[in-house]
Amino acid sequence: MEKRIKDLLSEIDSFSAATKEAAEEFRVKMLGKKGEVVELFNEFKTIEPALRKEVGKALNELKTKAQEKITLLKTTFEGTEDTSSNNNDLTLPGETIALGSRHPLSIIRNEIIDIFSRIGFTVSEGREIEDDWHNFTALNTPEDHPARDMQDTFYIQSNPDIVLRTQTSSVQVHIMEDQKPPIRTISPGRVYRNEAVSARAHCQFHQVEGLYIDKNISFADLKQTLLYFSKEMFGDGTQIRLRPSYFPFTEPSAEMDVSCPFCKGTGCNICKGSGWVEILGCGMVDPTVLENCKIDSNIYSGFAFGMGIERITMLKYQVKDIRLFFENDLRFLQQFKSAN
Repeated sequence: MEKRIKDLLSEIDSFSAATKEAAEEFRVKMLGKKGEVVELFNEFKTIEPALRKEVGKALNELKTKAQEKITLLKTTFEGTEDTSSNNNDLTLPGETIALGSRHPLSIIRNEIIDIFSRIGFTVSEGREIEDDWHNFTALNTPEDHPARDMQDTFYIQSNPDIVLRTQTSSVQVHIMEDQKPPIRTISPGRVYRNEAVSARAHCQFHQVEGLYIDKNISFADLKQTLLYFSKEMFGDGTQIRLRPSYFPFTEPSAEMDVSCPFCKGTGCNICKGSGWVEILGCGMVDPTVLENCKIDSNIYSGFAFGMGIERITMLKYQVKDIRLFFENDLRFLQQFKSAN
């Protein structure tokens, strides 16, 4: 056995391979399941105990030499693989990396902010988990108002005084409490309603609410502000109309329609033949709300408005299902790259 070990050591030292295949054959011959080294280890079990120490040492040396040789050959051929079949022209420009796009809601949100910032409105943001005072009570919402019912609002079970905000008007309450008039701000953000999800409604959506408080503010100021916004958002030919409505935090209150941006007021399936599409609610800030926020209603007046960003986006891009905004389907989102 000792002679065979010496012969194999000599063979390993002198072996050289011209090809990768030859190196693989050598590996199989030496270390394969039926290779020379494995056979010697099998025979090692039968030799006399007195010789095992010396022979075992020689066998381990043989195995180590074989492994080192095979590793060396493998490294050599990995570094010199044939690249003649690579026909790529390395002087050509690289492939264009696909860029992402803004979400359509972000596009419209930024456009709304830009429009109002041109006429002096600042941006205010606040927390999405709110207390009852800022979400309801300060906004003149009675305890028996339907908006407080469980089907509309997400309450925190352990503390019914804490809710997921149902409107970004809560941000305006914080602003009125912390700042003195004049105040001119918009509050964009996510809000929550305990509603069934459908093509026209969702349990979470986005709003932009506006507030302007100063001396001698009138309904005419509100109308001109909203007319300016509508023309900037939907085009110079856009008209508006205000219909009487009710909101607990404004008096008088109105809902505002714009002339249908698709049929230009002639009537279509989007406006249901009326020529008008509702986009927001508005009104003069109720004096009670001003007093709740420590603002003297005998000196100051103001107006407020609120709109859903999803509603504006659906009109701008003719999207008929609000759920598409929350599904993150790239086939849908990639359509808005040109709008960035």
